[in-house]
Parts: sequence; C-alpha cells; structure tokens
Amino acid sequence: MKSFKKFMVIGLVLVFSLVVLLPFGSGFATSKKQLVVWSHLTQNEVKALQPLADEWGKKNGYTVKVISDQGSFQSFQTAAMSGKGPDIMFGIPHDNLGTFWKAKLLEPVPANLIDRKNFVAMSLDACSFDGKLYALPIAMETYALFYNTSKVKEAPKTMSQLITLAKKYGFMYDVNNFYFSFAFIAQNGGYVFKNKGGALDPNDIGLANNGAIKGLSLIRDFVLTYKFMPKDIRGDIAKGNFQNGKIAFYISGPWDVGDFVKAKVPFAVAPLPKTDDGKPTPSFVGVQSAFVSAKSKNKDAAFKLLKYLVEESQVKVLFKVGSRIPVTTGALSNPEVKADKIMSAFAEQAKVGIPMPNIPEMQAVWGPAGNTLSLVTTGKATPKQAAEAMVKQIKQGIAQMQ
Repeated sequence: MKSFKKFMVIGLVLVFSLVVLLPFGSGFATSKKQLVVWSHLTQNEVKALQPLADEWGKKNGYTVKVISDQGSFQSFQTAAMSGKGPDIMFGIPHDNLGTFWKAKLLEPVPANLIDRKNFVAMSLDACSFDGKLYALPIAMETYALFYNTSKVKEAPKTMSQLITLAKKYGFMYDVNNFYFSFAFIAQNGGYVFKNKGGALDPNDIGLANNGAIKGLSLIRDFVLTYKFMPKDIRGDIAKGNFQNGKIAFYISGPWDVGDFVKAKVPFAVAPLPKTDDGKPTPSFVGVQSAFVSAKSKNKDAAFKLLKYLVEESQVKVLFKVGSRIPVTTGALSNPEVKADKIMSAFAEQAKVGIPMPNIPEMQAVWGPAGNTLSLVTTGKATPKQAAEAMVKQIKQGIAQMQ
C-alpha cells in the first residue's frame, strides 16, 4: 500500500510538472484565445495591419496572427475545407468571392455589424450575393482619364469634347481589352448580367442591346474613323506614348501613376467624360474584400475583429501604405485623402462605376468579349454582328460550366 501511495504521489508530481511546462499555445492550457487572419495584400500592408490587430487583441483578450498568404486563392478553399484555414481572409478581389460563396465558405455578415450608409454603395454590391452581404469591402480600384496638362489645361467633360481634343492632341488605351472598353459599352445601357434585386442573373446578358451596340460603334470609331490608335494597340504601347508626350489622353488605373511621377510627366487624372446628354461613363470597379470563414470556430469575435480592421485600416494602411482608394465615406472625406487629387479623381470615377460581376459565370465572358472587340476594331464584323455572336458564345460557355 505504501509503495502504491508513493507511486501515486510521483505520478501526480509528473503530471503537474508537464502542465506547468506546456506552452500556452498548445491548446492544453491557454491564457488567450487566438484568431488567424490570412491576407493577399502586399507585404508592407500586412506588416502595417498587424499592429492594428494587436491593438484589438489586447483590448479583447485575443492573440491575432496576420499572415501573408502568397498562395493561390484556391488554397484558402482547400485549407478551409480541411479545417486548417484562417478565421478571416483580408484582402481578396471581390470577383473571386463567387467560388467561395458557391462552396458555402463565406459566413453571411450580421445585419447589424455595419452602418451601410458609411460605405460607398457600389462596394457593398460587389460583396453581395442574392442581395445578402457576405464580405466587407476594404478598398476599390478603377480606371479613369489621364491627361497631359502641358497640352490641355482642363479635362474634357463630355465625349464630344474628348473626341475634338483627341483629334488634335491624341488619345490611346488598350482598346481591345474588355476591362477598359466596357465603360463605353455601359454608358448607354449595356451590361454584362442584369442585376435583379441584388442578384446577378447570368441568363440575362445585355451585351447586344441597343446601348451596347452604340458603345461598340464608338469604340470602332476610335480606331477606324478617328484613327486615334492602331487596331492592334497594346496597353504598354499606349502607356509609353502618353509617358513620352506623344498623346494627351490615356485611360488606365492607379498602377501607372508611380511611373509617370518618376518620369516627370505633367499629368492629371479626371473621371471618364460623360455622354453628351449628361450620363456618367461607368467603368468596371474592382473591390478588395474581407470575410469571415464559414469554418471559423470563433465567428462572433472574428466579425468584431473584421469590422475593426476594415474601419481602422482605411487611411493608416490601405491608403498610406497600399495607395488604395478607401471605401468608407469617413475615409474619403479625410483631409489627407482629399488632398491627393489623383486618388480623389479615381475615387470619383469609382462612385459611378459598376463592380465586375462576382459570380463564376463571368469567366465565360472575358474570351468572347475580347474577340468581339478585335472583330469590331479591325472592321471584320459590324458592332451588331459582333455583339450578337459574343452573347451566343457567352451563353454556350456558361452552359458548359453547369
């Protein structure tokens, strides 16, 4: 009996020693709960995001790890399905959300988490499916009109003004790229998929309606009638001609600003010219988004952290470090943001923009749309013929996805 008691005492001492020596993060004993954030933002943005996460964690009794995820977007899906994914994905283009939504990996955003009036409405649409919000927007990106201020003092306000000035000073852009040319297709009512009550209908394609055909006719005229640019123009050629002062007008996005500043190009940026009857020209807008994984075991806390990171990162991280356009009205009215005339111009354009469709069926659009533009700008098909053929090809592509 004594030897048995002695054995029990020794065993208890050993167990107690193991408990004391175990690291807090082992799951056996823990002083803090943990949340994990994966981010596809740049390394510098991820570094700047960690202190904000630490601030929230300190106030709420959590350790938060912000990890730079350099893998493919699909790596999240694989990790989440196996139970090894993050609680939050912070910084992913909104048009990649559709795959995760179909896989039921996006946790719906609680109705009372944010005040929708504090966000650019378009950015919330980009993160919604069937009228329900599944992610939060964190930044937006679009293209606008660059103009050489040594050639023209003010940006053209209408399409007629642009054409008149372009005849004298030159105008180019990546015309056969549907991402850019969509703006002219949309300015008179063309659309990719009809938005019906917040849900995109892939069976209702508006790329061959009267507005779309009118837009394709204008694009054809840019090349064949006005001869602003060759039919095989590429984006890098157009950029080079603007940078070298050969043309006064160029359509592109914030990604070109740094090169123009370094090259000391005298330039400014303005929203795309309106139609002659005053309608805005809606560009495609990309929205960086953030969401809580449906597989997270700490969803309530994850949503609170997500809200904090979105609100606090707008100016401190996304604008200052990432040179991205904020999506909250508060950040857009920040004096430092408003003082940046270039980013403010892109923001003004984004407000009238249209989010790139976030449903998977969009993948069936890019190829036929690009081919259609090439047919139109080379004169191999009329805008009407090309548009009707494009819609037929898109429908066939969607059918193959089913």
